Amino acid sequence: METLEKVYQIIQQRAAQPEAGSYTNYLLDQGLDKILKKIGEEAGETIIAAKNGEKTALAGEIADLQYHLLVMMYNLGVTPADIEQELNSRFAKGGFHGRAGK
Repeated sequence: METLEKVYQIIQQRAAQPEAGSYTNYLLDQGLDKILKKIGEEAGETIIAAKNGEKTALAGEIADLQYHLLVMMYNLGVTPADIEQELNSRFAKGGFHGRAGK
């Protein structure tokens, strides 16, 4: 989670101190609908890369998807620590150990 937290901090910095030409600032300026559209696009590209079995392409698409998810999280006030807390809670309850569904 360390790298994701660093990316999240950069998103916070761009919001506080916008930079000309910043893609992050572009997304934040465009708002939630644009951010969600990009998440949908990146999710589709991730699925295609997974289906194609190309590890390098898949890693790139997952990174793109994670970045856009982080921008959405920032836009909605969700932090990486919130996600980590949720995952820890699920793990403590026995989640992720062969349990199907939610």
